Order: sequence, then structure tokens, then C-alpha cells
Amino acid sequence: MARLAILVGGAALVVSSCGGGEDSSTSVAVAATDVASTVPDSTSPTTPPTTSLITTSSTEPAPVTTAPLTGLPIDDIAALDRPALLVKIDNAPGAWPQTGINQADIVYEENVEGWTRMAAVFHSQGSDPVGPIRSGRTQDISLGTSLDRPLLVWSGGNATTTRLINRSELVNMSISAAGPNGGYFRSSDKRAPHNLFTRTSSIWALDEGRGGRPPAQFSYGPTDDDGLPITGVKLRMDGGMRASWEYDGSSGTFLRSRDDDPHVLSDGARISTHNVVVLQCEYRTSVADSRSPEAQTTGSGPAWVYVGGQMFEGSWARADETSGWTLTSASGEPILLQPGRTWVELIRAGQAVSVPSGTSIDDVPWP
Repeated sequence: MARLAILVGGAALVVSSCGGGEDSSTSVAVAATDVASTVPDSTSPTTPPTTSLITTSSTEPAPVTTAPLTGLPIDDIAALDRPALLVKIDNAPGAWPQTGINQADIVYEENVEGWTRMAAVFHSQGSDPVGPIRSGRTQDISLGTSLDRPLLVWSGGNATTTRLINRSELVNMSISAAGPNGGYFRSSDKRAPHNLFTRTSSIWALDEGRGGRPPAQFSYGPTDDDGLPITGVKLRMDGGMRASWEYDGSSGTFLRSRDDDPHVLSDGARISTHNVVVLQCEYRTSVADSRSPEAQTTGSGPAWVYVGGQMFEGSWARADETSGWTLTSASGEPILLQPGRTWVELIRAGQAVSVPSGTSIDDVPWP
């Protein structure tokens, strides 16, 4: 049985012990609501629209307006001028099933203390409601700064994390900072602290010009056919969190499983994405908490990009916190993403393994 380990040969990384900021939402009164009754009825299209030029009556073709964080055509032109929302979504077992993740343009999955957490970026579309919302980490500052003053949607954090967030380019929209008009509420179908939700429309309404218009974070375009054909990729991240992405040719997307079961959202839809970008990075100890790991997302490192049933191996580079991601193949060519939604897995060395084409996801051991 063939097994292709894609994360070998990397330098050993600093492994941090666990810990992190505590949610600071307990002193704020919020109304109890059943989130299941307010879940959106639809998810993002699984197949991206065509991005070709539209021919008009003039001799010059009119360019299609595309969303910067997906590369997809966008009908709601006014949405382009609103800021991105960086929403901290819980991924602990008590938070399942989550709500609204399939409406995010980009999702970063990051190691935290004993599990993973998601930093979901909403811009071209929103979700009413979205959650469960949890606390932030210092690593979110680096991820969010390149989005040009995104609105950070989080439950709060410890004193050091909060101070650093307030000094950063991120706009604090925690439950306490947003106040009664922030749309936060507690659902009745989960236990605290895994039951805090909000509405993206409420957060955008509070912007008042403080946020900026996000620039593109990746490059999009036609996908080359010289990648390695794959079935998918499996990950074992901190705290025994196990997830896999399997390519579905009928929809042109990767479908997520948690352990060996489909990772399904509260509306019954399975989590899906057009691109899976696996970035190996160093984790250091956060200055906010000695137990909290902090992904180092500037500099460079190994990258494995999964697009259209293929895997492209190369490297990532990011000059500073204001820069987007540059993905380069081993031959020095740019790695382009398919227009659509993207998941970025921020892993330590050895936390992912590729599943070659013709091999079942179940037949490849977890890394």
C-alpha cells in the first residue's frame, strides 16, 4: 500500500507547551437564542463561476469585477468596500456543529492549547449567525494585519492579548467592545463557553469607516496540470485533532472529515473548500501566555497546495505582516489557486500526510 508523506525533511520546529487566553465574555449579559432556527438556508456554491471577460457592444471587453479574497466574480459591488471580518471560531468538541464556516472566503486553522481554532475571514459574503465565537490569540495579529484593518470578532482574551490587539491594526469587535448592537447571543443548544454567536451583518453595521478594504492574499488563475494527482490530505494537529480533506471531482471541491466522519455544519452541509493550502511554520511561545503556541507566519517555509485534485509542493513566503502570501513551486514558478474559497492549515512539521491518487483516505495512516 503506497503512502506518500509530504511533510518530511523539514527542520525540527519548536514545540510549545499548551495554554492560552481565557474568554472574557462571562460578565456580559446576552439573550439566549436557538441558533439552529436562524442558520442560513444555503452555502457557498461548490463550483466557482467563470472568470472570463464579458463582451460588450464596444470593441473593448469589460473586465469582470472579482472579490479580492476569492478571485470570483461578485455581483454585490458595494460589498467590495466593506472591511474583512476575522472571526475566531471554536473547534473544540463542545462547539460542534459550527455555523457559517462555508460562507468564509478564507479560513486559517491554527494550533492552540490542546486543539485547533479557526480564524475565518468573511468579506464577499456573510453569515447570520456565525460561530461559536471564542477568544483570540496573539498569532491572529500577524494573520489579520495584511487584511487592512479587519474587524476582529472574538469573545475576548487575557489582558496582554487584549492590549496587543488594541495596539494593532485589527479593529476590536469583541463582545464587550461591540456592545449591545454587536449581535452577540448565546444559543440554547450548546453549553458555555461553546455557545456564543453573532451576526456578520451586525458587526459590519458597527464599522463606521474604521476598517479598510482587504487586498488579495493569494494569486488566482488557471491551474497547471503538472501537479501530483491525489485523493486528499490527512492532518493530525495539536491535542489529537484529526481531520482530512478528500477531493470530490463532481463538485470540484475538497470535503472535510473530522476523524473518520464527515465534518457537518449546523445546517447539515459538509464543510468544503476549493483550495487547501498546507503551510509548515514554526510555533513559538506567545508573550501573552507561556502555555499558548504562536504561529510564525512571516518569513518562509515549506508549502503543499491542493487544487483541483492535484498537489503542488513548494514554499511559502511572506515578507512582513502587511504582506499577502507568495506560493512558489520547487521549479520557481508561482503556484496559483483556483478562484474560490480557501482553507489554510498552519501546521508543525510532520502534522500532515498526502494521500496519493488511487488510494483511499482510510488506507493511509494518520501522520
